[in-house]
Amino acid sequence: MRVRYKAVVDEYAAAIRNGSLPAGARLPTHRALSVDKGISLATATRVYAELEAIGLVRGETGRGTFVRDISLPAGQGIDQLALAADVLDLNFNYPSLPDQKEQLRDSMRQLAATGDLESLLRYHPHAGRKTDRDIIATWLATAGIAASADDLLIVNGAQHGLTVAVMGLLKPGDVVAVDALTYPGFKALATLYHLELVPIPTGVSGPDLTALRQICQSRRVRAIYTMPTLHNPLGWVLSHAQRSELARITREFDLLVIEDAAYAFLVSRPPPPLACYAPERTVYVTGFAKNIATGLRVGVVVSPAGMRQPLERAIRATTWNTPALMVAIVCGWIKDGTIRKLESMKRRDARQRQAIAREIMGDGQWISHASAYFIWLPLPAEVRAERILHRLMDQQISVSTAEPFSTSSNVPHAIRLALGSVSLDRLRLALTAVKETINYEKDI
Repeated sequence: MRVRYKAVVDEYAAAIRNGSLPAGARLPTHRALSVDKGISLATATRVYAELEAIGLVRGETGRGTFVRDISLPAGQGIDQLALAADVLDLNFNYPSLPDQKEQLRDSMRQLAATGDLESLLRYHPHAGRKTDRDIIATWLATAGIAASADDLLIVNGAQHGLTVAVMGLLKPGDVVAVDALTYPGFKALATLYHLELVPIPTGVSGPDLTALRQICQSRRVRAIYTMPTLHNPLGWVLSHAQRSELARITREFDLLVIEDAAYAFLVSRPPPPLACYAPERTVYVTGFAKNIATGLRVGVVVSPAGMRQPLERAIRATTWNTPALMVAIVCGWIKDGTIRKLESMKRRDARQRQAIAREIMGDGQWISHASAYFIWLPLPAEVRAERILHRLMDQQISVSTAEPFSTSSNVPHAIRLALGSVSLDRLRLALTAVKETINYEKDI
């Protein structure tokens, strides 16, 4: 015979799945549930624990238990790559400028006319050809990375670079310190490779480094994953003092540092990369998806000499080498100044989009950097993130809640808005709808 608490679980699960209990609805307290259903308080707690385990509800300390939005895939929309053409995408950033497709067409013509096409059909060294690495090293120098060709490896974009770093340098069960809100792609890697992520409390200007030190004193932390220049999603840029202190902590506790610089190009004259403060232990990862185009899957990893071999083995095991045609296009654009021009144009574009966001959203509590392609929008205490997400999807607007970014058990009610994937006119429409939806939820 089915255990009594299972019947209560089934009753609530059915109500959530058929819409009788909508996303964001607050469920009765544990004590009220026990009285209503004639079950013990311990059994009521077990009911909610099971509903949470199967992804139907979420408990919030001091607030209660709320119905999750199950109309979207896991990750609160962050996995929705195949959006309908009429959906305004404020979820993913794939910033593109109007004439980029013509630049690609011209580059392919030039490559076909003058390039060594035969060499592009063959296997290349796992880390990439030295001539290509020499060219990319000159580009890295403009970002403050003084690397030679022997210091860097070419990979299939920044996400692949992070994968290579995890595969080559970490082991299942390793403890990695990460910001309490961080890049979802690294969270996915941690799950896949069975890493334990320990959240570092964060503020608007960076991680709490005192808390990081305490974490390292109490746990055997193997590595730290960090985005010191234009953090995603909070947009901070760590100061020289913060970078120096972070480097001291990594040396004191012998931490591997994985530095993600995917968005760093958007910041004019930032402090040097963390790799300059602790070069002997830092793996620096960046790519060309945001500053050129997401379809050009080329990235670079810069590492200390002693880490090169395991990183190369990880490249061999995953892709053997980066597609040579893509690398040739990127290197051509480095040499002729196209990338420098695109980066400058995208910095202006991002600032323009931030200005639109300020104009529409006002001077509220949202968090960002003046040159970022995203903003972080904490919601009023009475507004549930899942209800905002659901109402916006009804209006054909895709956003992300805090859940895919959160590494702690207390997920804040907030949304991240990606600004770089729609036209300026459509961005205005979408941001206006976001503001109106939040105001509506505040008033009901």
